[in-house]
Amino acid sequence: MKKSLWLVVTLFSLSTSSLLASTDSLMFNKNDKDSVALGWRTKNEAGLLLNQVSFTNWNSGGTNSISGIVSAKSSAKLKQERWVWTSDLNLKYGLNKQQEAGVKKTEDIIEINSNFVSETDSISNWFYSAKLSFNTQFSNGYKYPNKDEAISRFLAPGYLFFGMGMEYGRKIEHLSFYASPFTLKTTFVMDDDLANKGAFGVNPAIYDVDGNMLRKGDNIKQEVGILITNKYEETIFENIKLNSHLRLYTDYVNSFGNIDVDWEVNLGMEVNKFVKATLGSHLRYDNDIKMDSKRDEVTNEEIVIEGPNVQWKQILGVGLIIDFDNMSKSKETS
Repeated sequence: MKKSLWLVVTLFSLSTSSLLASTDSLMFNKNDKDSVALGWRTKNEAGLLLNQVSFTNWNSGGTNSISGIVSAKSSAKLKQERWVWTSDLNLKYGLNKQQEAGVKKTEDIIEINSNFVSETDSISNWFYSAKLSFNTQFSNGYKYPNKDEAISRFLAPGYLFFGMGMEYGRKIEHLSFYASPFTLKTTFVMDDDLANKGAFGVNPAIYDVDGNMLRKGDNIKQEVGILITNKYEETIFENIKLNSHLRLYTDYVNSFGNIDVDWEVNLGMEVNKFVKATLGSHLRYDNDIKMDSKRDEVTNEEIVIEGPNVQWKQILGVGLIIDFDNMSKSKETS
């Protein structure tokens, strides 16, 4: 598994190096004048994606289904002469209902990101940076078709990252790199049943030989490690934008060199100001998340049946997007 992860990281590094070599490309041209005005800038939008498939006397067969995803995004940016603060909130929730089957969750995201950067000097592309991020989910998650036992809940897990480091690229369009040698990662498992099982890497409960609990499982796990992130945005064709966000993290104490990977790539295609199509890929790997395991009834020791594995989600959708800021601007100019 480590070899696969190192291969992913190596391929990404090589592709990035080849991009950096192309210094004449537009994406690396430095701005002679900062195009972003000082002060506040905000963006608020909401979206709804619906999909239905219905069959009547269809000789090829098929299953009737309906699904929907509701999303909301809000971002704020405060720019001053020597520093910038940005913060954004991302919410998504999706459900799917198939004929003769129960409702299943397809999307569940609560994500908050905040970033503060300060110039080292007026001509350098390096910045001092402090980043904070938090993410969890709205409702219970299940390993379908089993809905009797939840494998995740609100704040179980929840992940908080906070670190300080250096960032490169804010004066280079569409691309930035961030490295923090000191990043605190806090994992929350605020559900006693999951905490007692040692879910998501927290210390499990300890029992005696009679099954009596001697110590309950931990609800919080803290790690300190290295965080490296990369963001890339580019308009590759008219009304088609590519967005990539990669996050790599390894802990100093527990399994140093075991890299947690979170890599999201989205291709946004605007049909008009209300309709947007999205093609996305989200790849994750976390050594603390075992695909399948069980607990010894006496010692409560975790017996791994299937270890951590690469998680991959693909998204393709067309839906209605409402940009509230553009709507208010249109009203003001009309």
